[in-house]
Amino acid sequence: MINAVLLDLAGVIYDGEEVVPGAAEAVARLRAAGLPIRFVSNTTRSSKPTILARLAKLGLSVPSAELFTPAEAACDWLRERGRTAHLLVHPDLVSEFQDLPANGGMAVVIGDAGDAFDYQSLNAAFRKLVDGAELLALAPNRTFKDADGKLSLDAGAFVAALEFAGQRQAIVLGKPAPGFFRSALATIPCAAAEAAMVGDDAETDVAGALNAGLGQALLVCTGKYREGDEARFAPAPSATVGDVSAAVDWILARRHGTE
Repeated sequence: MINAVLLDLAGVIYDGEEVVPGAAEAVARLRAAGLPIRFVSNTTRSSKPTILARLAKLGLSVPSAELFTPAEAACDWLRERGRTAHLLVHPDLVSEFQDLPANGGMAVVIGDAGDAFDYQSLNAAFRKLVDGAELLALAPNRTFKDADGKLSLDAGAFVAALEFAGQRQAIVLGKPAPGFFRSALATIPCAAAEAAMVGDDAETDVAGALNAGLGQALLVCTGKYREGDEARFAPAPSATVGDVSAAVDWILARRHGTE
């Protein structure tokens, strides 16, 4: 039985500056079927308002409460624990980290900083870790599909570098952290076993969702997908489908447990 759907954004709903063909209609079909939707994105180069505006421009009106981002999760974590943030994030994401504790213990927050990744910034973060700061990774993705259509390094390589040098394990706040999936489902609410995830990343989206206890996770062959991805990570996808439209076909055919 499928009672809720989690959707990735980049590579599933949009690809670069273009909507994936049929994506808006696919989302509308889920809504028409009465299935609650939550959008769970590991994008850490754009603020939440920017992402919502981008979706609106592509013809998708998404309420703020339906979109979950690692930056939001990080801010919640910092406030709950009274920690001060040392940011190693993209300049466009800095606005998300407002009104945080200023005098608590330190936590390094690392996302996809893009060109802001350089020796000076990485070494400054490393020194905070040496001084006892915790390490928060917004997302550990290995790659993303860049504007030129090719894969580029994502934040994961830089997270690994700081883990190695700082001799500490990062606390991951976005996908594939189980808590990220569960926090989205808790707002519906829906049991994890009755939810389906749709993503283009076999590791963070699909295996991450299944490890978090979701009943189904579908891999789409758009975005960063490369041939053979479905066999590279465990657990394997519940199904590998062409795109989000095909994923919605699959979900609606099985939502009542009839197939």
